[in-house]
Amino acid sequence: MLKELMRYPIIQAPMAGGASTPKLAASVSNAGGLGFLAAGYRTAEEMKDEIGQTRQLTERPFGVNVFVPNNEPADENILSGYREKIEKEAESVGAEIGKADSDDDDWGNKLDVLKEAGVAVVSFTFGCPTEGVIRELQDVGSLIAVTVTNLQEAKKAAGAGADVLCVQGFEAGGHRASFDNRTEDDYGLLVLIRMIEAELALPIIAAGGLMHGKDIAAVLEAGATAAQLGTAFLRCPESGASPVHKAALGNPRFTKTAVTRAFSGRRARGLVNHFLTEYDSVAPVAYPYVHHMTKQMRKAAGQKNNPELMALWAGQGYKLCRELPASELVELLVNELN
Repeated sequence: MLKELMRYPIIQAPMAGGASTPKLAASVSNAGGLGFLAAGYRTAEEMKDEIGQTRQLTERPFGVNVFVPNNEPADENILSGYREKIEKEAESVGAEIGKADSDDDDWGNKLDVLKEAGVAVVSFTFGCPTEGVIRELQDVGSLIAVTVTNLQEAKKAAGAGADVLCVQGFEAGGHRASFDNRTEDDYGLLVLIRMIEAELALPIIAAGGLMHGKDIAAVLEAGATAAQLGTAFLRCPESGASPVHKAALGNPRFTKTAVTRAFSGRRARGLVNHFLTEYDSVAPVAYPYVHHMTKQMRKAAGQKNNPELMALWAGQGYKLCRELPASELVELLVNELN
């Protein structure tokens, strides 16, 4: 069923925080791949509006990604200590450290919108929904994908009724999709595909550091049905990534990526900058509390053209980013694949 949704085995990863846009999703779908919207950090109404915009731009299938709520407890003393450490950074760009809040990312309302919208694919990150939620979305025609980072998560998603597994290797940019925020076991993408394929019969979407058609060929040969690329699309004009973020991907100042909790309290891979270097070792395991604490600082830094205090999410292959319209990038990837 997954193969029927697209001409080419290329999926544009959902990138929460603004990089994924209706224009990007529609352009990828129109080019024969599968575009994705990112509902994370959006309200249900904003997500609904983006679904409508995308449907005005394409008649092809596309997907929507949703964060599964994580109500992990947070130590107020630890959060206060982190606040004291990072306050000066926020002040340097005229911002304040936000309140250490938790929320469910408008989970229930988003599910209601998705049941009504009946989009082609709904994928989940940071956990696996219940069998009931999965079944309700399947009943309105949505294919359900769950993002996993190890075999245990894959088995849980399969047991809950997922149609597809989005298998995320350690090379991936942005947040680790681990169900448990304290999970530290990381696998390279090809190894993880093999591990899961040997145990489960579900189709696999491979994600993590894929930038070139030859990368796509490698994961298809390893057993994946399709390849999901995020960082590869960041510099496309249709991408909503900030100009500062796009420029940083090609800036020789940034020489590597690392996984950190410094910006959000949850492990995520991004370009190594000042904030990551200074605060990675003291960042608490506390998502989304830390995300809410740093978001105004990150926004202000972007407005002031200061990449050193921004979360510059990027996969390990970021140096291979190409600045092309999304449709041309899909065409190029296909040519490289063949």
